[in-house]
Amino acid sequence: MTPGAPEQSSTTLPNTGRPRHVAIIMDGNGRWATARHLPRVAGHSRGVDAVRAVIEASITHGIEYLTLFAFSSENWRRPADEVSMLMRLFVNSLQRQIEALVRNGVRLRVVGQIEAFEPRLQELIARAQERSAHNTRLNLTVCASYGGRWDILQAARRMALDCAQGTSFPDDEAAFAPYLSMAFAPDPDLLIRTGGEQRISNFLIWQMAYAELYFTEVLWPDFQPEAYTAALAWYAQRERRFGLTSDQLHRVG
Repeated sequence: MTPGAPEQSSTTLPNTGRPRHVAIIMDGNGRWATARHLPRVAGHSRGVDAVRAVIEASITHGIEYLTLFAFSSENWRRPADEVSMLMRLFVNSLQRQIEALVRNGVRLRVVGQIEAFEPRLQELIARAQERSAHNTRLNLTVCASYGGRWDILQAARRMALDCAQGTSFPDDEAAFAPYLSMAFAPDPDLLIRTGGEQRISNFLIWQMAYAELYFTEVLWPDFQPEAYTAALAWYAQRERRFGLTSDQLHRVG
């Protein structure tokens, strides 16, 4: 766990210091299963339960945006049987959970190279996004077949096409950002990575410039609301300076 991160079991937080946007790298499903002498699919299936719990906890804590890294562009390199299993799990999860998401006011978006998925999964994604499009309680984004470098490259291509048609070349970051796949959301305030690794693994590399990074040894299937609350409490203690000094922040405040 990040040094100094408080261990908390409370399920509520004060309003001060609450992140608006939380992003999570859900790592450790395979190791969770291996440690229990189970097939890797068991870890991924248990991980779906953790997703459900974190969505519910995000609503409880008043988080506006929750972004989950479900399947990276690099994950296509995994064994074919595991990739196939993950795709089936994605299909089953969408079919089973969309009703609950809609009922609980959650808007679902799936971001990434969606065209790489089989047509049935693409159709399910489109249908789920359409059904939840008017919800506002929580903006849930699932990054699937996604990579941060791909995101920047596709944004640059789209920008170049616009410029070729007469649009002025962007002269600052704010003008480029709308071309990114997460343009509908503010940049993440807090990144949580489970499973003990301490890297961002090509996830939202443009958007993560000023995120607070929280790493925990807890494997994703074991990441329960109490662990999530601990991460949010750690964030609440951080001083976010955005290039300023502490004195400058205090004078502004």
